[in-house]
Amino acid sequence: MNFPAPLIPATLIKRYKRFLADVLLENGEELTVHCANPGAMEGLKDPGIKVWLSKSDNPKRKLSHSWELAQIECFGKAVMVGINTMLPNRLAKEAIEADKIPELAGYEQIKREVRYGENSRIDLLLSGDGRRDCYVEVKNVHLLRTRGRAEFPDSVTTRGAKHLAELATMVSQGHRAVMLYVVQRDDAEQFAIAADKDPVYARAFHDAQQKGVEILACDCRISTDSITIANKLKCIDSRAP
Repeated sequence: MNFPAPLIPATLIKRYKRFLADVLLENGEELTVHCANPGAMEGLKDPGIKVWLSKSDNPKRKLSHSWELAQIECFGKAVMVGINTMLPNRLAKEAIEADKIPELAGYEQIKREVRYGENSRIDLLLSGDGRRDCYVEVKNVHLLRTRGRAEFPDSVTTRGAKHLAELATMVSQGHRAVMLYVVQRDDAEQFAIAADKDPVYARAFHDAQQKGVEILACDCRISTDSITIANKLKCIDSRAP
């Protein structure tokens, strides 16, 4: 996915009220921007880090700028991280269409936001002649506390546990169901569940896995020009406490 226009560099002043951040532009102007990330953003919201913004030309928007990327120091390495949780669904669709995720390749049709389960919408529904429908739920990941290990979630997610249960139901009805974790950073080699952040989600994860829900995790290649899904990550076991 290419950014539609050059991103604007800035310095983070603070992130607050979940969806807001104050930044300092290179010309000295202070600006309040939209932060499309309701999570805890552990390690990604320290004042003084470098960030990049996109700008919308939509006159109806209250805030014209959105926070897209952050550059942080992690285990002695400068790392670019995508913080916009609205992007992973698009990134996943593009990667599947380009056959970059072998486990999800070969489907003839991809639909987004299809109703299923108990008043939910599946992120991606893959279908094709002679193949079982494949329900794909996509989650954004940016937490990394141990060198090389990305984790999800970064805070309690009741909605996430519900999605796991609904995917398991799809398997029981004869369909494929996949939980795809998109890690918006390139310094991870493994993926695990952060059971200490949400034990209920961890238990739901392992229950869904035992019922046939497939687990995939991929990292991303990130620059100020684009974000694309890159490599499959090894999923390691992380039992709920």
